[in-house]
Amino acid sequence: MAELLHTQIRITGMGCASCVGRVEGALRATPGVCSAEVNFATKTADITYETSFDEILDALNTAGYPAATRQIRLDIDGMTCASCVKRIERILQASLGVSDVAVNLATKSATVTFAEGVTEAAMLAKTLTEAGYPARPQAEDGADHNCKIDEFAEMRRATVFAAMLALPVFVLEMGGHIIPAFHHWVHSTIGLQTSYLIQFALASALLVGPGRVFYAKGIPSLLRGAPDMNALVALGTGAAYLYSVLATFAPQVLPQGTANVYFEAAAVIVVLILLGRLMEARAKGRTGAAIRKLAGLQPKTARVERDGTTQDQPIAEIIVGDIIQIRPGERVPVDGNVLDGTSYVDESMITGEPIPIGKAKNDPVVGGTVNGTGALRIRATHVGSDTVLAQVVRLVEQAQGAKLPIQTLVDRITYYFVPAVICVALLTVAAWLIFGPAPALPLALVAGVSVLIIACPCAMGLATPTSIMVGTGRAAELGVLFRKGDALQQLQQAKVIALDKTGTLTLGRPELEEVTTTDGFDRAEVLRLAAAAEARSEHPIATAITRAGPDILPDVKEFNSLTGLGLRAQVEGHSVLIGSDRLMVQTGIDLGSLRPDAQIRAAQGATPIYVAIDGQAAAALTVSDPIKPGTPEALTRLHEMGVTLAMVTGDNAQTAQALADKLGIDHVTAEVLPEGKVDAIEMLQTRFGTLAFVGDGINDAPALARADIGVAIGTGTDVAIETADVVLMSGDLRGVANAVEISQRTMRNIRQNLGWAFGYNTLLIPVAAGALYPLGGYLLSPALAAGAMALSSVFVVSNALRLRRIRTSVPAASDNSLRREAVA
Repeated sequence: MAELLHTQIRITGMGCASCVGRVEGALRATPGVCSAEVNFATKTADITYETSFDEILDALNTAGYPAATRQIRLDIDGMTCASCVKRIERILQASLGVSDVAVNLATKSATVTFAEGVTEAAMLAKTLTEAGYPARPQAEDGADHNCKIDEFAEMRRATVFAAMLALPVFVLEMGGHIIPAFHHWVHSTIGLQTSYLIQFALASALLVGPGRVFYAKGIPSLLRGAPDMNALVALGTGAAYLYSVLATFAPQVLPQGTANVYFEAAAVIVVLILLGRLMEARAKGRTGAAIRKLAGLQPKTARVERDGTTQDQPIAEIIVGDIIQIRPGERVPVDGNVLDGTSYVDESMITGEPIPIGKAKNDPVVGGTVNGTGALRIRATHVGSDTVLAQVVRLVEQAQGAKLPIQTLVDRITYYFVPAVICVALLTVAAWLIFGPAPALPLALVAGVSVLIIACPCAMGLATPTSIMVGTGRAAELGVLFRKGDALQQLQQAKVIALDKTGTLTLGRPELEEVTTTDGFDRAEVLRLAAAAEARSEHPIATAITRAGPDILPDVKEFNSLTGLGLRAQVEGHSVLIGSDRLMVQTGIDLGSLRPDAQIRAAQGATPIYVAIDGQAAAALTVSDPIKPGTPEALTRLHEMGVTLAMVTGDNAQTAQALADKLGIDHVTAEVLPEGKVDAIEMLQTRFGTLAFVGDGINDAPALARADIGVAIGTGTDVAIETADVVLMSGDLRGVANAVEISQRTMRNIRQNLGWAFGYNTLLIPVAAGALYPLGGYLLSPALAAGAMALSSVFVVSNALRLRRIRTSVPAASDNSLRREAVA
């Protein structure tokens, strides 16, 4: 009989007491659940079960009451190579309540999602620690950065000390091979045996001191049956060292002529691998430069008005509603709205745009941006973790810790790679002992140790995460946030990019251009009634009509929005109908002479809106939405990348086609209702393949969710767009081209890294095993193998760092007033 388990979890979605019965029913109906008691007050469920916990979570999700989840990050020590990644993931995934795990070798961290109440961060860290990977919940940014600085300094000291111990060993043993006279001098002065004893003493100190880390982690991993990179180093250096000890103190136990020492190989291997790790750590430290730069943008204090006085307050003590003074040249401390003053603010750290944005009363400002020459007073609207800067940092951290689909395959390979290398090393030794020339034993030892050392899969494990860290960090500096990890890989696969029209291709602020009335209707009166009716609507076209109307508008009764068509309202006793020609046809309104002129304007890209009053066609309102600056350039760049462009809009077909012809858009789907956009996207996916949809993230939420990659155009402050995979902090469409280019170049960089890492191991393992020996007696030295292995990892990280130099066409606004409106 299976063991009965008991746990308590938090439940979401329960709105009333009747939900208790539904949740309990769903739980009790799950096979293996013995009892379930739900508490509505605490929103928790006590469950006794003997089934898989995942089945319980699935049952709750199916019932519509998912378990509350929490996401934490763990810093992990002892994770040295790619095989560790898969092992740590399996340990965490086996922990009760854990639903998702992403381990990142580059940051030596794990992002874990788990059901609240079932486990906690400290328990997960303890589980990993007991498995041989000391872990702790991630510290605050500053403390974590200081900790990494201390670790780097300690690693540097260990490397220097190891080099000081190894140098005499190398000189004593290899000096005679380089300069024969030196070999004779050693023989005639200290003697060969004394030389061996000195090498033994120094090599022992090195392995017990700086090299101890490889044995402390590698041997336990061997005993657990889960060898890692440390195990390979421990086996290789340990074999060379023990063989040398025998040759020094008991040469008689070895075959005649094989009593050679390899202390220098063990010592130099440790030094080179430590040096490689030091260089790798230094390079990896630079991969996180972007996020540290973002995190460091917020000032430490702010000038706050309280109780009639102005005083400097720590940022942590600022609350929503505080009034803050910002002097010229200072950074804005928190998000807020301007109360007094005018200035220009540099928002390039958020949007990637270099041109400062004008700010006046009621305009929003973002924490971390730089004030220009004017003084501002602002009221804090978002503080702490709610600020835009904090959200950006959080999104970049999530993206950097993400695992791309390509990495899953790499992890699966590397998980089995180290055990396979040990088997290859054993087969290599056996082959040399059986088929090798005399003296076979030392040759077998050299070949076996070289195979163990050169095959460490560090480069494989670093190939993907380092590129992701640098690529997403650089993207954030350019105002592109990859909210979901796989979007970085998918975006470069996009065959077609579909774009919304209003607010995406255009400024999203239409203006009323012309009012044409029919006989018997006064222009001013029609506009007054139409503006009053449209004032109840939030549609951009409605706003344009309202702005064109008088300041004082009559009252509106019985307002009714007709989705995708227009509106109907009662204004001063008149029945007012406003909308598209489809609405007029459906309601039997004869447009008469209004239609021809409106069709001409529609062919030119304007949008005709018809007004009917008391059942008669009264006027045609011509509204146009200016194309955003930079849109033609962005679409040209996307075409050059080989992407098909499509427009999906609810606007008039003639208007949409006219705009498409002007911008060179390949495919147009117009006059679709909001739900019709999803159908249009599915049709485009069927026809072209992988599709990215670009919209504003609010009205286009269903389309963003249905697309393979949803790209939401932010407005400088709107970063938490849940349905989007990618968020552009600027409203400029050149950000879309930048995002595609970053995706393409990052994935190209990952493929380069993986090609190098796998090619390196594929080619050099046979060389290390002695494949070239029959061709001229070439046998790879273990020390050279260690150097090559270390340099391989450094190459991968250095190649990833090239992504920091990505230079795209940074969006630049040609009209600052328009940019200010977009941000506002």
